[in-house]
Amino acid sequence: MGRLSTSQSILIMKNKYLYKLGKGIILMASLFVTINATAQQPANTYSIKSWWGPPPPKFSPVVNTDGSITFRVKAPKAHTVNLLFGEWDIKPQAFQKDTGDVWMLTIAPVQPGIYSYVFSIDGVQTLDMMNPVTKIGTQIYSSVVEVPGTPARFDELQNVPHGVMQIWRYFSTPLKRTRGLNVYLPQQYFSEPKRKFPVLYLRHGGGDDETSWTQPAGSANIILENLIAQHKAMPMIIVMTNGLTDGTWAGGSTSQAMNALEQELMTEVIPLVEKSYRVLPGRNNRAITGLSMGGGQAFVMGLRNLDKFAWVGEFSAGLLSDKDFNVDVLLPGVMTANNLNNKLKLFWIGCGTDDPRYPGHRLLVDQLNKRGIHNEFHDTPGGHEWKVWRTELQGFMQKIFRQ
Repeated sequence: MGRLSTSQSILIMKNKYLYKLGKGIILMASLFVTINATAQQPANTYSIKSWWGPPPPKFSPVVNTDGSITFRVKAPKAHTVNLLFGEWDIKPQAFQKDTGDVWMLTIAPVQPGIYSYVFSIDGVQTLDMMNPVTKIGTQIYSSVVEVPGTPARFDELQNVPHGVMQIWRYFSTPLKRTRGLNVYLPQQYFSEPKRKFPVLYLRHGGGDDETSWTQPAGSANIILENLIAQHKAMPMIIVMTNGLTDGTWAGGSTSQAMNALEQELMTEVIPLVEKSYRVLPGRNNRAITGLSMGGGQAFVMGLRNLDKFAWVGEFSAGLLSDKDFNVDVLLPGVMTANNLNNKLKLFWIGCGTDDPRYPGHRLLVDQLNKRGIHNEFHDTPGGHEWKVWRTELQGFMQKIFRQ
């Protein structure tokens, strides 16, 4: 290789200088960007230490050891706050306001049970927003508080084997729309995979839906689990359908609505249940009952279909208590001793003693007795409310499917 000329040497030295200068500029620019990014980064003040502290005391409702209950609500601009407690014979109870704009009331001790309540703030009823447990149906009705018992109540969640709730959607041909269906399976359905089970068709009241019997207010599944654990009831499947055709009480009680619901039960629901679950066949393994509107439905559907049901009950049905009610018009040719006594294993009539429907139920029972129709009348202290229906259901469950 020949010797480089002076101009060539100068050009090479210039290029090397520019290369080193470029690397320096790039390095300085990168350092500037890094320093600038660091300077703009916000300080991290986030901490999770507070997560590990003790939880704050419950605000509302607080069930005290003596059975009294303390309620609180924040309503800084309110002039009056009242508690509407219970489902029957409700008397407003006034809150007192403290210096922190919190209204508070402690009510006198109550018996162990499940209670509904709402707040009335300046005359406007509202739920207890600090309590997620509510009673719902065709609308949101109230908040719910539970007072435990010692020993545990018959309708209280206990340490016993628990079953499973399943939710179905099916198309109702008579009503021409998709409907809801809830099915409760006892624990024995899974622990005894070869066993078949009887079925209780359980119907809800006029302001409720197919979920109401297994909400805290109804507790049908809990009642059954406790009875099974005490060997007081047979393990059974509970099927709960929607008893409303249009969301109104009339939509579950008129003759047209009753006919559509009966057709739905016989042609859609029962076949679906018996195809999908391990059920014992025949009328001796089917029972039907319900409360209020659903009690009237169970009474009519059960007695119209004695080839399907051997166990029929009703709780507090308004339809049967009406002063103009005529059982022979509703069920022509059905209400005779020869017909019912030979087919029904249980005919259960139940009502709360303070319910306006109670006199009508007594008259109905008198008519049945005069005709020689076997029946069991069970009156329970209380009005038209869930504590009555839970008690009635507990009794009914202990009787059915005892072959």
